[in-house]
Amino acid sequence: MCVKTLAASDKLKELVRIKYMIIKPANLLRGTLNLPGDKSISHRAALIGALAEGRTQVENFATSADCASTLSCLHQLGVGVEREGKTVFIEGVGLDGLRQSNESLDCGNSGSTMRMLAGVLAGQKFTSTMTGDESLSKRPMKRIIAPLEMMGARLEATDGHAPLIVRGKRPLNAIQYETPVASAQVKSCVLLAGLHAGGKTSVIENVTTRDHTERVLRWFGVEVEEEKLENGATKLSVEGFQNYKAQNLIVPSDISSAAFFLVAASCLKDSNLKLNNVGLNPTRNAIVQTMIDLGANISIENEREQSNEPIADITIRQSAIRNPQSATLRGNVIAQLIDELPVLSVFGSQLENGLEIRDAKELRVKESDRIATVVENLRAMGADVEEYEDGLHVSKSNLKGAKVNSHGDHRIAMAFAVAALFAEGETEIIGAESVAVSFPNFFELLESVIER
Repeated sequence: MCVKTLAASDKLKELVRIKYMIIKPANLLRGTLNLPGDKSISHRAALIGALAEGRTQVENFATSADCASTLSCLHQLGVGVEREGKTVFIEGVGLDGLRQSNESLDCGNSGSTMRMLAGVLAGQKFTSTMTGDESLSKRPMKRIIAPLEMMGARLEATDGHAPLIVRGKRPLNAIQYETPVASAQVKSCVLLAGLHAGGKTSVIENVTTRDHTERVLRWFGVEVEEEKLENGATKLSVEGFQNYKAQNLIVPSDISSAAFFLVAASCLKDSNLKLNNVGLNPTRNAIVQTMIDLGANISIENEREQSNEPIADITIRQSAIRNPQSATLRGNVIAQLIDELPVLSVFGSQLENGLEIRDAKELRVKESDRIATVVENLRAMGADVEEYEDGLHVSKSNLKGAKVNSHGDHRIAMAFAVAALFAEGETEIIGAESVAVSFPNFFELLESVIER
């Protein structure tokens, strides 16, 4: 691999420097990796630790730019933050200790930061302004504005998008809220706001989403009630103003980061790759079972629990990938695979009967329109792809090296780096630097286990 720069024109017709990556085909992947800490858990550990009383130590904190945005915003709000390598120390200020920032809170590219921190800021006695980069400013925020205004806060946005002004209220009104979209960020926003509400705040989910917020809250000693309703929905509740103490925790390796290596090793002959200490939260591990169902040779070893999260070591070996019947991913599992769908689309191009993905319209409002960008890049590499409003169908294809564009989306850049490993010829990835959003050393770790 090599990194170069090209002069290109952005939408404002200004010259900018864009990095690109050249990736050559690989024979196999072999070795053992320790992947970065889980991004979703790191966000929540920092936010919840900031509202605790005392000093929280978070080991294996995510190295991503997104999580750095959360730490930066907390620091602006008066929270002491120190970082020593992969360990982060949070000086909790308690539920009443945040201070108004004199400047806007820059969330960068992180929707997790903006949406979950908004829940915290809604219960403060001051006003905050939250901004983000161009990509984040296109992502929908009405989904959090609605419940927070029901709780008594006042929020201002531009047609439902950032910048987001949060005029806090204390105490907030306790509510019962049924989420209209399957979103762990919306659920977490309301639960975190509920810590600052008078009474019990409840969130009803008709589709189960990742439960890291509930797990981290419980690890810190916050009581979170969970009730299964007759219609199959889940009701989660927190009582307001539960004061809690700081805790130390260890963040598992990110399963969403592991997904790129799962696909790469599964598609390259004679691969034998081990990933240590990977989080296997039941609301996140659908990627593993899905790939096994499609014929991947994946084994789970040394299962255990760490800081209220299940973890294990994963070994991937290349095998004859089989899907004797046409495979379709749809329904409730989509919410549990939402971050892995781009690389699963790449995986589908190597399956005997291809892969169809439906009910995934949420992909269109991620860091990029991930349905459109996946289809565009697969076609550029010679794949047979059909695009739907809510997904796509990719047939088994012999991929060819091509110029592909990440459109500034980290998961698109990494998915097509994987595709390049089993394509014919070199692949050029425009916007490769976007991987820093979630996985800054992705290319370095990938190169370390490649054999050519």
